Amino acid sequence: MVTYIEAASAPKKNTGAIRLYTQEDFAGMRKACQLTARCLDELAAIVKPGVTTSAIDRFVFEFGMDNGALPATLNYRGYKYSVCTSINHVVCHGMPEDKPLREGDIINIDVTYIVDGWHGDSSRMYPVGTVKRAAERLMEVTYECLLRGIAAVKPGARTGAIGEAIQTYAEAERCSVVRDFCGHGVGRLFHDSPNILHYGRADEGPELREGMIFTIEPMINLGKPHVKVLADGWTAVTRDRSLSAQYEHAVGVTATGCEVFTLSPGGLDRPGLPPLNG
Repeated sequence: MVTYIEAASAPKKNTGAIRLYTQEDFAGMRKACQLTARCLDELAAIVKPGVTTSAIDRFVFEFGMDNGALPATLNYRGYKYSVCTSINHVVCHGMPEDKPLREGDIINIDVTYIVDGWHGDSSRMYPVGTVKRAAERLMEVTYECLLRGIAAVKPGARTGAIGEAIQTYAEAERCSVVRDFCGHGVGRLFHDSPNILHYGRADEGPELREGMIFTIEPMINLGKPHVKVLADGWTAVTRDRSLSAQYEHAVGVTATGCEVFTLSPGGLDRPGLPPLNG
């Protein structure tokens, strides 16, 4: 049975109950998420052939320090970096290293800043130089999956409506949805209830209620959906080595739909791709 609880009364740990936040809480999330979005905007000019993901990691750390924010991933469950950098067939949780990016790579950069106790969690894809059409199309499909998932958010719907919207579109475009990872509640905690699956049926999952805050972060593969985690315990890759892409927003359920907290202030929600109205 699903339990909902006012966030102010909830313990500072994931108990399985779904927190309902206030408008004041939404303001806190907005501040944290906009700092994350500003960092992701800045990275659009930094990601290019020859740049290392270690350099990206340093930038994310220093940007956070300059703005009074702590990267949430740093020392999280033993993770040693301020960012996740997932290149080509890496699905998620790729670790920064000194190997330079190459022309034609695609990379997901996942940033979470903690600001005044709130977690601003978002990620975007970046093309490295000129990429092949198949890679560009995968990014386009994945971003559209995110938009369709967000459009399904409204009070009274179920979390399965998000998954159904994403899965239906991805599979119609001959892509596959990763099952091993999902979106999650976020706010005062980095990872909280509920899990937001990116596949499923509209009549499945907890009911969406005003005040819920969570991420939607579909991981879409050009090949099959199966993944494996490497020996480092973090890096997840496609088993068939097909390209993978992911975009992520943090959203809050409102009385009429949802607010997207992590929208780019510079209009760079899909950097390197043509504008949607272009």
